Amino acid sequence: MPAHPALPDPRTPERRAATTSATPSPAASARAPASTGRHALRRLAAALACLLLATACATRPPASAYTRSATTALPTSTPTPLAAALAGPERAHPGQSGFRLLVTGTDALQMRVALARAATKTLDMQYYIANEDTTGKLLLGAALYAADRGVRVRMLVDDLNFHDIDRLMAALDTHPNIEIRVFNPYGSAHESMFTRTANLFTNIDAFTRRMHNKAMIADNQIAIVGGRNLGDEYFSASTTLQFSDLDLLTAGPITAPISQSFDEYWASDDAYPLAVLNRRRFDPHDLDVARDDLRRHWHDNADPYNAKPLNATPLAAQIAGDQLSLVWANARFVADSPQKINAPSDGQVGDAMQELIDQMNGAEHSVLAFSPYFVPHDAGVKVLGALTARGVRVAILTNSLAATDAVAVQAGYSPYRVPLLENGVELYEFKPQQKSPRLGLVGSRSRASLHAKAYVIDQRTLVIGSLNLDPRSAHLNTELALVIDSPPLAEQTARLFDTATSPAVSYRVTLATPAELAQLRGSAAPQSRLVWTDSDNGLLRTYNLDPHAGFYRNVLTGLFLLLPLDSQL
Repeated sequence: MPAHPALPDPRTPERRAATTSATPSPAASARAPASTGRHALRRLAAALACLLLATACATRPPASAYTRSATTALPTSTPTPLAAALAGPERAHPGQSGFRLLVTGTDALQMRVALARAATKTLDMQYYIANEDTTGKLLLGAALYAADRGVRVRMLVDDLNFHDIDRLMAALDTHPNIEIRVFNPYGSAHESMFTRTANLFTNIDAFTRRMHNKAMIADNQIAIVGGRNLGDEYFSASTTLQFSDLDLLTAGPITAPISQSFDEYWASDDAYPLAVLNRRRFDPHDLDVARDDLRRHWHDNADPYNAKPLNATPLAAQIAGDQLSLVWANARFVADSPQKINAPSDGQVGDAMQELIDQMNGAEHSVLAFSPYFVPHDAGVKVLGALTARGVRVAILTNSLAATDAVAVQAGYSPYRVPLLENGVELYEFKPQQKSPRLGLVGSRSRASLHAKAYVIDQRTLVIGSLNLDPRSAHLNTELALVIDSPPLAEQTARLFDTATSPAVSYRVTLATPAELAQLRGSAAPQSRLVWTDSDNGLLRTYNLDPHAGFYRNVLTGLFLLLPLDSQL
């Protein structure tokens, strides 16, 4: 549930019951307490039922009912430094777009700051999570700096993890060049706690459907899409958790459909102006205070968190000088419609997931999948089993129980490990501690967790975006995906997969052999059909229970297995 600011106490003073002047008989007096109590309870229950029914029947006005500016993406023909820099490479690669994988958190942060600084007309940001932490403030400072230069900044954030209703972002929202919208809010700070809670429980299906898209676009010429949200754990800046993730820098014609998708979400009836939801009113002084705070934050943190090096040379100049090492290839962009939130199709998957399924079904040799949240269900086991049956190698890298940040999802995945292995699927589970000093896909300074969502088909096609192989991505959340026909990019990602699935980084999960099962039966160890294998300092180790998960996580997994949560995972 979103951690919105504390609301005014919705309680009203007690109302005194009306009394009559008639004096009851002793018998009536004796009966009064029980009788009156029962009637009062009935009246209270009826009143609550009516209130809940009224709330359930009422719907929040659509976002279009509020005052919203009607804005769209910058026409691609608009002269900008980025457009000028890309003109030559685009002529040399007709119909193709340029791409660069952003593997490390530092590269991903630097490129986002560079993108904000390169924008001269428009900067659009769409995220499932946008934290106001160290790196979040660095990026907000870069966006404010762009707005101060005259760039129009639009920011769309999903409500589920949005914490800033009345603070920094709300102050930035008063800037004439910045507009922030919140997607699918479950309530408003102007509403009572009762109404907000009733909105949640009477509209639970809509509440669990979230905008999971992640994109940042400058001047409708260059964009970043992929798995990363905005937060320290995505940019090698958290002291407690490091998400190993992948993004893709895109340049050229592919940016236009990314912007088109952003416009569709921006104008949807679920995108509410932040000013409608917050309860404070800001004056120009508040914006000046925010600007000063972000300026100090940048001065204190840009160097320690490696936000600055990429900006020594403007991004347009780097493109013109062929310094970004862009890989040019044919590609297509697929995104779910925002209507997936309010007009779901029973049993049908979203467009992004359908594209991924089609790509996997067309595989001839191999499918390599990074999917941190992996819940295949019987249908997924059948699809993947059909691939292996015709000789396609299928290898899945997901989180181990010890590494995941979502134990409930692990409970949804665990029952399918044996059927997947019986169907010839390779399973690897990311380990929680990575000892490498490098900060990248497999290196971290703290507990590591996989977050990349990427799929390599036949070592020539790369699918990368926001979607996991799970029911949420298929049916509940909105997602986006880039499909790139590029052997160089596919091979680069496949090498990352090979490194990430090595015994030093991940556990290999296999079926126990008859000898291993016989050994277990003769011991007090937990009886399991699964074996986990890894290496430590070159020594192979085996486990017959989820390694290093601990008692608490194993108990939680068992509890989640008892709950009917499959459709929500």
